[in-house]
Amino acid sequence: MSIITDLSPPAEARGLGVVPGLVWAFRIHADGSAQSLPIDRPIENRRDGWLWLHLNLADARVADWLRTVELPAPAKAMMLSRDRHQQLHATQSSIYGVFADVVQQVERPTDEIAHLRFVMTERLLVSSRHHALFSVEAARTSIEQGGRRLPHVAALLELIVEHVANGIDGLVDRLATELDQIEDAVAVGHCQLERPKLTRVRQTGVKLHRQLSGLRTLFHRLEREGTEGLPPPLRLAAGKLAQHLDALDHDMVEMRHRAYLLQEEIVSVVAEETNRNLHVLAVLTALFLPPTLITGIFGMNTKGLPFTDMETAFLWASALMVASVVTVYLILRRVGIFKRPS
Repeated sequence: MSIITDLSPPAEARGLGVVPGLVWAFRIHADGSAQSLPIDRPIENRRDGWLWLHLNLADARVADWLRTVELPAPAKAMMLSRDRHQQLHATQSSIYGVFADVVQQVERPTDEIAHLRFVMTERLLVSSRHHALFSVEAARTSIEQGGRRLPHVAALLELIVEHVANGIDGLVDRLATELDQIEDAVAVGHCQLERPKLTRVRQTGVKLHRQLSGLRTLFHRLEREGTEGLPPPLRLAAGKLAQHLDALDHDMVEMRHRAYLLQEEIVSVVAEETNRNLHVLAVLTALFLPPTLITGIFGMNTKGLPFTDMETAFLWASALMVASVVTVYLILRRVGIFKRPS
């Protein structure tokens, strides 16, 4: 989080017109209640309350509209950029940044990560994305159902960040359930089938933890630097959000540690199975080596080989090979090669 001196006025002096690429719009009144606005009509920037506009950046017209809105130039540049680095900046009149979030499908959030871009002034919050995101969808649902009143614009951003954390928390719970299933399968010896699943769980955990760590860093930095220099509507509860993210990070670390231990267990079981197969192969090699030697001897084209003038030579040679196998078996048994390790 960086404090930037910016003299650009916020977008409050004039109407916003028909906003292209508008996914939804809300007017939040002074009592914290929300009013949904039609997305195909001009947005009036009145003095009673403030606005939340959520845009779809996949619409090429959004870029042209953003260039016309009275927002800080660095904020507009960030909104129009393709930078995926999580960031949080504050000026004397606005807060803007980029947060990682979970992609939302029709039924539930996925394990794919996308990014939410936003700029917030005292009377306007403009958020945008390329993909449907869990946090803003959940925040909209909460507002529409009347489950959350928003006394100021910072409360909306706090609500969005809380839902970002909730989305990651839901994914952590799903990964923990998958680990339970993998552990059950490993317990009955299905290690090879579960290795690809565990690899995917670990990769997803690493990706989520990286994004969560970046988000934690932003709010811890904001908490250290303080928000006293910002207008009251822009003062985020950075400490509260940081604590929430810290608790989630603790759960994430535990899940990753559990996945690491399970990976070690699978590697150990697979190595034990490989050693057991090599042990069986070594025993078979030792048992069949003497008969192979005897077969090689009788296959030499030299004079003086035994049994060459006997009608029952084949039976004697076979008996000799069987006897060599029995002898080697008794020797191996004597030295304990067939005993199971304790």
